[in-house]
Amino acid sequence: MPDHRLTLDRDRILAFRRHAGALDERLPPGADSLRRAAWAGLQDSMPRAALLSIHARVDGTEPTTLDDPSLVQIWGPRWSAFVVAASDLAVFTLGRMPTDARDQAFAQGLADDLEAFLGERRLGYGEAGHGMGIPPNRLRYAAVTGRIVMRWDGARQPTIWMVPSPDSEPAEARLELARRYLHVFGPSSAASFAQWAGTGADGQTAFEALRGERVPVRSPIGDAWILASDEPAFLAPASPSTVVRLVPSGDTWFLLQGRDRELLVTDPGRRAELWTSRVWPGAVLLAGEVVGTWRRAQATLSISTWRDLMPSERSAVEAEAASLPLPGIGRDIVVRWNA
Repeated sequence: MPDHRLTLDRDRILAFRRHAGALDERLPPGADSLRRAAWAGLQDSMPRAALLSIHARVDGTEPTTLDDPSLVQIWGPRWSAFVVAASDLAVFTLGRMPTDARDQAFAQGLADDLEAFLGERRLGYGEAGHGMGIPPNRLRYAAVTGRIVMRWDGARQPTIWMVPSPDSEPAEARLELARRYLHVFGPSSAASFAQWAGTGADGQTAFEALRGERVPVRSPIGDAWILASDEPAFLAPASPSTVVRLVPSGDTWFLLQGRDRELLVTDPGRRAELWTSRVWPGAVLLAGEVVGTWRRAQATLSISTWRDLMPSERSAVEAEAASLPLPGIGRDIVVRWNA
C-alpha cells in the first residue's frame, strides 16, 4: 500500500515554527499578543528569560511587562519556572495533573496544607516550606492543582501564594496542553511531548488521545505528527525570513531534546555549543537560522558567531541588543564580539 503521508522539508518546518512562535514579525502590544507569545508557555528558569522571550515576539515590551495582569508565573513543565497567560493557568497546571489517584491526592493534600499555612499571605517558598516542616522543593508538586502561583525575579527565592482552583477538567487540560505543544513544536511525537511536559506515560496517553486531530508526516529526522488544522499553513509558500532576534536561554525556539535538535542545528559541533551540559546560552536568530550564541553580564553581551556576519548584519544584531528591555541596567548595552 502506498504511503500517503505528507513530506515536510527542514525549511518548511522552520518557517512554520517561526510563524507559530510569533518570531517572523513582532505582535502589537496587548494581552492577546502576550497570550499568543506564551501559547506553549515561556520558560523562566534563567532570570528575566521569559521577559526577553516576550520582547522577541511582542512590540513595546518593557522591563515591567511580566507584571501585566494577563500573565502569571508558575512551576510548569518539568517543574521549571514558566510564564503563561493567566487565562491558560489550567492548561499548564491541571494539564500536568497525574492520572493516578494516589498522586492526585498527594498533590491536592499538599496544596490544602499550604493553603492552611499561608492563608492570604505571600511568602518565599523556602520560608513556607520550612514553616510547614517539609523540604521547600516538595511544594512544587502541588503546582499541578493550579492553586499556586509565584513571582520570581532571580534575585531571591520565589514568592508563592494561593489562587482559586481553575474551573477545568484535567483530562481536557491535558489534551489542550498536547495541542499547544504540537502547534508550536510540531512535527513531533508522543515521546517528545511527554519529555517536554515532564508527564511520562500520562503525556504519551494525552498525545495519543489527539488521534483524530493530528496527521502523520515525514520530516528529515523521521516520522512524526502535526495538527491537522496546521497542515494548510505547513503547505503555504514560505517567505524568506529577515528576522534578527536574541532569544534567551531556554526560549521556546530551541527548547528541544534528542533528535529534535538535529533539525534546528544540523552541525553536531554547533549543537554542543547551544545545548551545553550546564546553563544554556541564548541563541542569535538571523534570517531564520541560529548563527551563534550569546551570554550577558550586566550591560555587556558577549556574542559568539558561527559564521562571518556582514557589517549590516552586525549592525542589526547590535540594534536588537540595544533594544532589550532589561530592568536595573543603568547604561547602554555593549556588544562584545567573540571570534
